[in-house]
Amino acid sequence: MKALKITLLATAALLVSQSALAQISERTLRFAYQNVADHPQGKGVAKFADLAKEKSGGKFNVRGFPGGQLGGDLQTVSALQGGTIDMTVLNAGLLVGLDKRFAVLDFPFLFAEPKEADAIVDGPVGAKLNAALPDKGLIGLGYWELGFRNVTNSKRPITKIEDFKGLKLRVLQSPLFIDLFSTLGANAVPLPFPELYAALEQKVVDGQENPVTTILGAKFNEVQKYVSETRHIYNAQSVLISKKTWDGLSADEKKIIADSIKEATDYQRKTSREAMDTALASLKAAGMVHNLLDAAELNRIRAAVKPVLDKFGQEAGADFVAEVNAELAKLR
Repeated sequence: MKALKITLLATAALLVSQSALAQISERTLRFAYQNVADHPQGKGVAKFADLAKEKSGGKFNVRGFPGGQLGGDLQTVSALQGGTIDMTVLNAGLLVGLDKRFAVLDFPFLFAEPKEADAIVDGPVGAKLNAALPDKGLIGLGYWELGFRNVTNSKRPITKIEDFKGLKLRVLQSPLFIDLFSTLGANAVPLPFPELYAALEQKVVDGQENPVTTILGAKFNEVQKYVSETRHIYNAQSVLISKKTWDGLSADEKKIIADSIKEATDYQRKTSREAMDTALASLKAAGMVHNLLDAAELNRIRAAVKPVLDKFGQEAGADFVAEVNAELAKLR
């Protein structure tokens, strides 16, 4: 009798599962991103694609467009708002044009380690930021990581503030990044990521700044000599879906997407962090000259960029910045 009951329950569960899957429509989701497919960002997209396909009974097909094939980050965000692209992942701070509070996630030296960033974006702060997006035509599904950014260039190692002076440095298309490196003495040149390799190769710019996994994946070592481990900003990344796409999903379909992103987030962060050390070793093996900055110089940089923090802190709102700092204080 007990065995029969278990069998009946299992059969009922299977029928419910099959019934739920019957409500899932076949669809292809276009997921655009800037890094190459074997970068931790691309591996996160691939993991999400596998999970979404599995959970939908094979009905969801996620088609990745790596390497900025569909345009730079800001162009991609516009395409999501218009519904011509379904999904993307990008540096969260780039959404500052939609809500100035996003700038806080790009504050220099805000996070001491990745787990601090996880706690902030997975908690009330990250939720508040995502809550601002639906009115802008976007839905925030979660946060991945790109990691700590470092400076490369073809002129000289960065060992002190003065070494930034006069360098033509490509930066993100973000007011904070432009002000940050202008304050340090560089000539900040905002460029979309797909244009960066050619700009370095043709000496339009002398250098750039990105995590070592991105530097390696984009093969910047072919056109850059020096990599200076400044770790000046930690990039959390927003995973976004077009609100037009989201509104066209059933409740069951939304759950498949949300659950798949949640599982893919753990995988992506782990993959990214494991890749950092091996990426730096690969860059050095490829001939890049690597250097660290000593604590005294990093303190000089922190002091020099404080006016940038004050400016963007005011724009983001003193209360919101205080909330972020209070959350960080709990972790230290």
